Amino acid sequence: MVRGAARSGRGEGTREALLTVAERMFAEHGVFAVSNRQVSEAAGQGNNAAVGYHFGTKTDLLRAIVRKHARRIDELRQAMLAETGGSEDVRDWVACLVRPNTEHLAELAGPTWFARFAAQVMTDPVLREIMIDETFGPTVQQTLDGLNRCLPDLPLPVRIERGEMARQLLVHTLAERERALADNTQATPSTWSEYASGLIDAITAVWLAPVTPRTSRSRS
Repeated sequence: MVRGAARSGRGEGTREALLTVAERMFAEHGVFAVSNRQVSEAAGQGNNAAVGYHFGTKTDLLRAIVRKHARRIDELRQAMLAETGGSEDVRDWVACLVRPNTEHLAELAGPTWFARFAAQVMTDPVLREIMIDETFGPTVQQTLDGLNRCLPDLPLPVRIERGEMARQLLVHTLAERERALADNTQATPSTWSEYASGLIDAITAVWLAPVTPRTSRSRS
């Protein structure tokens, strides 16, 4: 029994080491530039097939990395939703999209890679489905429903455009701040919480900006 528990503990330790190394390497070099073999070697595994043994395919490994973070982010969002209630303020609902991510990054010890990893995955049209599958749950839907109830009556094409703009701001500005922290090149020192406030301001402004008529757009 003790021997079995020890083996199980070693297996879990190996699995966590592989997840951490893979996340860092994917964030720094890109998903397709890093092989499962390279991940195994960087994690100090004598068996170059360790990733396959513990996770299966690279897609399975990517899912495991996203799932590892998504659980905590979802918990944080649930707590925020309980406080937000039936707010009619767009900013409150934008905060429910932004702050669970920044609070999770702030909780992680030492340098983080998840924001850059997420940006890598979301940039690829195939891999982004993994992120959506693993993160788009009831709390995200509840947040979007609350946001949509508060938004002005935007034409559908404008609503779609601004949703994409907001997503780009969220994903890529978090990744850029994480990179600046890792490189010690951030322009203005601030906490994740302070940074989140600025990002919430920007995304709220995107949603509430005036709409230029389509005919005027085509002439400008």
